[in-house]
Amino acid sequence: MAIDQQAQQQKRRDLLDSDNVAIEIKSASFYYGSYRAVADVNIPIEKNKITAFIGPSGCGKSTVLRGINRMNDLVPGARVDGEIIYRGKNLYASDVDPVEVRRRIGMVFQKPNPFPKTIYENVAYGPRLLGVSKKEVLDEIVERSLKGAALWNEVNGDLNKSGLALSGGQQQRLCIARTIAVEPDVILMDEPCSALDPIATQRVEELMRELQEQYTIVIVTHNMAQAQRASDYTAFYNIRKTLNDGIETRWGELVEFNHTEDVFDNPAQQETADYIAGRFG
Repeated sequence: MAIDQQAQQQKRRDLLDSDNVAIEIKSASFYYGSYRAVADVNIPIEKNKITAFIGPSGCGKSTVLRGINRMNDLVPGARVDGEIIYRGKNLYASDVDPVEVRRRIGMVFQKPNPFPKTIYENVAYGPRLLGVSKKEVLDEIVERSLKGAALWNEVNGDLNKSGLALSGGQQQRLCIARTIAVEPDVILMDEPCSALDPIATQRVEELMRELQEQYTIVIVTHNMAQAQRASDYTAFYNIRKTLNDGIETRWGELVEFNHTEDVFDNPAQQETADYIAGRFG
């Protein structure tokens, strides 16, 4: 396997030097109390591209994803050392409002989680919280968001139907519509297709490609084929272990980050090649 690590490192430097970086994770380590779950992550996330986080269970990829929009703040003892830069600002600076961070950087979860409300109210929920009250404005937001999530044509005849009555794939697209209704810049997706059948998975992947024209997207996935199909960049994390006085300590570490084509076809690290080939994980 021919590996040109110098060329790959230059590509990464070129991205960091460009004006196309939406979020830059700089020397960030993620902790739960005194436990360091993920060590020293450095990743530039490009605007209007899809970046996939891959790696075995327990390597910390979801921890990093949730750290990007401060969802980990909701876990007692969670903290980040280092910086996550968005629009020139460290998202963990003392004067940054985490609620505003989560509006600008939305999240779609592994399991579709529509509210026990109508389709309309699911999508209108966020804008209402932000103070939008005029029906004609809410109507426009709901229609635009459902169209953006490729769901409008399937549900526009019955917006008063419960969101819980939709199929799994439709529910996930409803959750995407709910996310984009508050006009974020970035959408985080934590294994968005793991609970869906292949047909619904394909539709969500197609939707991600459509959405990247307007949004920057970061996904966590265990599906190697999905990462290869759907993403422009891939970050591979792996588990590290140490033994002290008979006690094993584990943490996650970023092994490789590059264009998806390079990671899958010409990985710089042998452990990346082994993981992609299914030799562990």
